[in-house]
Amino acid sequence: MDQPTSTAFADGGIIPAHHTCDGAGLSPPIDWSGLPESTATVALIITDPDAHDFIHWLASDIPPGSRAGGLPEGASGSAAAGVEGRNDFGTVGYGPPCPPSGEHRYVVEVFALSDRLGLERGYSEAELRTRMQRVLLDQGSFTGRYQRGR
Repeated sequence: MDQPTSTAFADGGIIPAHHTCDGAGLSPPIDWSGLPESTATVALIITDPDAHDFIHWLASDIPPGSRAGGLPEGASGSAAAGVEGRNDFGTVGYGPPCPPSGEHRYVVEVFALSDRLGLERGYSEAELRTRMQRVLLDQGSFTGRYQRGR
């Protein structure tokens, strides 16, 4: 798998306010390519390591779009995002960055999987990671940064 990317921000770049609690809070576009041929689905996890790995988004059983694909802006809550899990805000779907102080990093992990996971909406990160272990083909990640009031 090639390194996943976003057209909204570069790896290590600033996440636009449009994708945070200071804006519309829409999930960012996420693109992937170079998936293994046997990829059946894609999963993703967005965490904030500066807040004890706070979960912002869990999504599984995302249609891979052949060897290259992705999620458009605002995909959370739509069929494009597959089956979504519970974030650490206590809701299902994308929870936008909203750091209480200072700059935080947001790690976007994308996983190529050989089979559907069949998780129920609202699953936890632990359930997702456990289920992925048996079908993980490849993975990649990139990071965005955000600080409120910038």
